[in-house]
Amino acid sequence: MSGHSTYEPKTGIERWLDTRLPIVRFAYDTALSFPTPKNLNYWWTFGGILALMLGIQLVTGIVLAMHYVPHVDYAFASVERIMRDVNYGWLIRYMHANGASMFFLAVYLHIIRNLYYGSYKAPREVLWILGCLIYLAMMATAFIGYVLPWGQMSFHGAVVITNLFGALPIIGGPITTWLWGGFAVDNPTLNRFFSLHYLLPFVIAGLVVLHIWALHVPGNNNPTGVNVKSEKDTVPFHPYYTVKDGFAIAVFLLLYASFVFYNPNVLGHADNYIPANPLVTPAHIVPEWYFLPFYAILRAVPDKLGGVLLMFGAIATLFVLPWLDTSKVRSMRYRPQAKLYFWIFVLAALVLGYCGGQLPDDPVIAQPSGLLLLDADINSFVWLSRVATLYYFAYFWIILPVLGLTEKPLPVPESISEPVLSHPATTPAGATASPEKRG
Repeated sequence: MSGHSTYEPKTGIERWLDTRLPIVRFAYDTALSFPTPKNLNYWWTFGGILALMLGIQLVTGIVLAMHYVPHVDYAFASVERIMRDVNYGWLIRYMHANGASMFFLAVYLHIIRNLYYGSYKAPREVLWILGCLIYLAMMATAFIGYVLPWGQMSFHGAVVITNLFGALPIIGGPITTWLWGGFAVDNPTLNRFFSLHYLLPFVIAGLVVLHIWALHVPGNNNPTGVNVKSEKDTVPFHPYYTVKDGFAIAVFLLLYASFVFYNPNVLGHADNYIPANPLVTPAHIVPEWYFLPFYAILRAVPDKLGGVLLMFGAIATLFVLPWLDTSKVRSMRYRPQAKLYFWIFVLAALVLGYCGGQLPDDPVIAQPSGLLLLDADINSFVWLSRVATLYYFAYFWIILPVLGLTEKPLPVPESISEPVLSHPATTPAGATASPEKRG
């Protein structure tokens, strides 16, 4: 928890401002003196990485908007003009395009950490739900942003995704018409998407502020999952974690820069460098890599409405996760059975991502001779997607609720300080905490 403020104004201007608008005090208490568990590892650095990436996306997006023309006749050409004629336009565009992928990479690692260490459990349910809302807003922003270059993949991807809403009974038709601004994907659609793409990042920024506010009420979770008991369990955020986060951010920026300067188009699709043509459909319409798991879930169901409901249900499930996990122990460090099922879940998510990028009608079949043949009669990728989809939902709706009632966790330390210098497995049996102390 944040505790009492230790900020002391040192100048007359600071004292004057502190009695009228204590914004310096707020910044000091939030980013410098905030008591933080002393055992956080590098999995806790992705919050700072995400804040930086959001800032990069906002700045580069605003600059790009100054030169982009949201019209079907000029959008593609305006993007090419940005690349060729605008000073450092190529750099700004590549930073923005690859920044979206880096943003999602950091978000997925952030989610994996939260799932593993139980950071969604009480009293952090609101914090988790706000994070899910940020993720949902990110997905909407990324999708409509992918449409703006108005290449072949942009146009036909917009046609496919917006038509999914039409599968919903009663409300599907009006939603699709509203998104289109007419009766097909055309200029009104591009204008609406450009407006929303400019607006939604600021909505995300507002949600991030609420997310940080919600974090500072109960404080950070930690690898043990044990609540902070005293000041001995914490250290000030600065300089301990500002330095640690700074190093992690520098390493992440190296990865980001490697894409921007050496492989700027490797995460995109070549067809998007062809101007949009409604009369020519690409051989394989595929979304960006960070949507592929949900795309695989959509294709795993032969019924269109069923696939749409299952795809949206995969996201909606995350919102109710705090109430699906019935275990009183947060961290999977002390839940060996749950840890096994968790890593199978991660594998299932990776399998869904792989299957989402494959042609469902032309699965690759391995032969004893080592040759790879195509057999259209055996939709192996579709069936693999179905198995992974089944496990995805079973993990949240069956495995976690049942495990919380049946598994016997390992002894949990009484405090954060206890296992810092020793492995958790060496903790004496008598150190087991009660469910109340485990949080």
